[in-house]
Amino acid sequence: MRAKVRDTEIYFDVEGAGLVPDGAAMRERPIALVSHGGPGADHSGFKPALSPLTEHMQLVYFDHRGHGRSARGDPATYTLDENVEDMEALRQHLGLGRIVSIGMSYGGKVAMAHAARHPEAISHLVLVATAAHHGSLERARQIVAECGTPEQQRACEALWNGTFKDAEEVRRYYQVMGPLYSRRYDPVATAMAVTRAVYEPEPMNRAFGGFLRHLDLRPELGRITAPTLVIAGRHDWICPPEFSQEIASLIPGARLRIFENSSHTIRADEPHVLINAIVGFVDKS
Repeated sequence: MRAKVRDTEIYFDVEGAGLVPDGAAMRERPIALVSHGGPGADHSGFKPALSPLTEHMQLVYFDHRGHGRSARGDPATYTLDENVEDMEALRQHLGLGRIVSIGMSYGGKVAMAHAARHPEAISHLVLVATAAHHGSLERARQIVAECGTPEQQRACEALWNGTFKDAEEVRRYYQVMGPLYSRRYDPVATAMAVTRAVYEPEPMNRAFGGFLRHLDLRPELGRITAPTLVIAGRHDWICPPEFSQEIASLIPGARLRIFENSSHTIRADEPHVLINAIVGFVDKS
């Protein structure tokens, strides 16, 4: 499905019922907007990993502008600020009230900025494997230099410099980096996932070669009013857990969970624990 919002067209998909029978009545479930990572990827990596959440809430996945199945446009608009306002415009377009906002990796940056700038829109905020500022990039470079194979170090040069030439090069990057992204790396599953995904190098290059180098959301985090759960993987190389600890310290009342057996892709490393943590947080907050 597609929504024409602002100056673009956003692709979104809905999973799970929002209105369910409950005895003699119909009960509304919470609605969650799920913001994907990258930049340069799409929402497909969430399927079917997040599907168990639909027993408790309705999920609305969407692709950021210039990504996946959303419309392309002026590359100058492939920025976090535009992604934030697109997310809010999509929420309003769908007629949603306060939402559960789930953001993973780069999507966590979008989600936390959205929650800070539109606090009235959020009932619960879940930030998974993310960071609030550019310092995480330098730390990630250090980790790859210390722990990565020569092939992984070469693959990351296009990431650090923002010089991916095409979608196939992005696919090769994710395949090579798979063992760092997941502690339970499965080459067959990774190959299937990167084949299914729609990659777009331009947003990735403009982010890592541009605005992510100076991004700093920390001054905004105190404006977040929604109950917040911050989740990190102990072995995450690209958003190390100290950056989640920092986020949790800056958002009033935020809770922090560090998953001891996970790297960046927590939904692959500890899927059941992740689902239970999100459900328990939303149900009890």
